[in-house]
Amino acid sequence: MAKLGKVKLFIESEGDNSSVDATSYPVEKGIPFTDHVQEKPDELTLSGFIIGENFKKDKEFLKQEMKKGTIMTYIGRNIAKNVIILSIDGNVDSSITNGSAISIKLQTVRIAKNSWVKIKNSGKKKPTNNSKKPTPKKTAVYHVTKKGDTYWGLSKKYGTSISQLRKWNKYPDTKIPIGKKLRVK
Repeated sequence: MAKLGKVKLFIESEGDNSSVDATSYPVEKGIPFTDHVQEKPDELTLSGFIIGENFKKDKEFLKQEMKKGTIMTYIGRNIAKNVIILSIDGNVDSSITNGSAISIKLQTVRIAKNSWVKIKNSGKKKPTNNSKKPTPKKTAVYHVTKKGDTYWGLSKKYGTSISQLRKWNKYPDTKIPIGKKLRVK
């Protein structure tokens, strides 16, 4: 007795197939060369019977799972995990009362795993902040004026625009007092 998913089967023979694809490039003389071999998925062929009172429902269930591409496990003489059903062939005759002959072709599949995780939405909206992030406050830099200091000279020395220096300090260009602290940054 074997089992494919939740369906019990009476399998008489199991055939397996492993193969590869190889590239082939023709050459002028000799045999073609190859530079790549790619493994194909393993296949398993089952031949036997599906029997029981619900054999029609079980067969229909397997067909639906095949159409959906459901990944299943087969347990029989061989064990095959992560397989999908590629084809189902059936044959009903008078020698089988509660069932039918069945031939099933399975193929192994590799399950790709995602690195992302789906986050469940609680339905609540999170507040959004559309305003620009505040710039971190810089500590002000001051300069004690000496004879000959000008806004132009201070702007070159500290890298601050002349208009910004005028805004911070409120002194006219020609009357900057000596010995006063002026903000320069």
